[in-house]
Amino acid sequence: MTGVLPSQHIEAMIADGTLLSDTPITQAQVQPASLDLRLGSVAYRVRASFLAGHGQDVAARIDEFVMHKVDLSAGAVLEKGCVYVVPLMERLNLPGDVQAIANAKSSTGRLDLLTRLITDGGTEFDRIPEGYQGPLYAEICPRSFSVLVRPGMRLNQIRFRRGRSVLSDRELSALHDSDILVTGGPAVIGDGLGFSVDLKPAQGTLVGYRAKPHTGVIDLDRIGVYDPAEFWEELRTDKARIILDPDAFYILVSREAVHIPPAYAAEMAPYFAMVGEFRVHYAGFFDPGFGHAGAGGLGSRGVLEVRCHEAPFVLEHGQIVGRLVYERMTEVPRQLYGTGIASNYQGQGLKLSKHFRA
Repeated sequence: MTGVLPSQHIEAMIADGTLLSDTPITQAQVQPASLDLRLGSVAYRVRASFLAGHGQDVAARIDEFVMHKVDLSAGAVLEKGCVYVVPLMERLNLPGDVQAIANAKSSTGRLDLLTRLITDGGTEFDRIPEGYQGPLYAEICPRSFSVLVRPGMRLNQIRFRRGRSVLSDRELSALHDSDILVTGGPAVIGDGLGFSVDLKPAQGTLVGYRAKPHTGVIDLDRIGVYDPAEFWEELRTDKARIILDPDAFYILVSREAVHIPPAYAAEMAPYFAMVGEFRVHYAGFFDPGFGHAGAGGLGSRGVLEVRCHEAPFVLEHGQIVGRLVYERMTEVPRQLYGTGIASNYQGQGLKLSKHFRA
């Protein structure tokens, strides 16, 4: 069957050596439709972001661009505005019919921590071709906050698939009719399920947060301890619109509550660049069961990580800013996203990363 491989298939890949690591892969890394990847013990500060390119190894490109080596074993700070490459603990030995795609985890994106996967011979970020055999590396660029990291931290995740089984617009419409994929707004279907921004909250005037430019370091192991006021400015409006500042980073929320049925997975993709000088970046994975009533969801709104580009831009309530691309699973995962595995963002609304106090 074609489609995204579920958790039980990932566990089988660990057992048969398709997924390798000198440090045993733990059950906690296995998600319903993805595997969390772990940082290794060193980071390389490099002059610029790069891809290995055809026939070239990442290690050789690191030697070409490295500025200095950082030992992570006792914890080390990755500085805002710098680019680092970190060898990951996991390696791949993919069969010829399995490809992979990577993405930042939700908490990583909400910290404006640009994290992308690179591989030997790679010509694209976050894309691993069928049959790839070799090491994995994370390129990390903190954009808004400097962060303290240690070996074993999980900043990005990898999803495996056989072929492609993306739903057509007709299939997506039929699934919405049977399973109600979105509430709180119309189902805008076109190359995926469109979602819009909520700038007219049911209560109060708080619509989002903007990252402060000069803050302290965030230790990624510290959960629920940081005061949001030290790192974020509250965004309030009663006009159903805000003006995005160039190069500023925002946390907003979708107007719609989203539902991912158990037999499907989804990926957040940016909307067309022609709609404005901004993008909802860190396109993310939505696991089977996200927003699903049987997994404690009853619909979950999507948190939007927004960065404006060259010019100030007026963003208005209900404006479409991205889309969800749905894809079939090869099999329903044994464990769905949600309360059963203590998922952080099931049933969420406007919410900062798990590092901040509620």
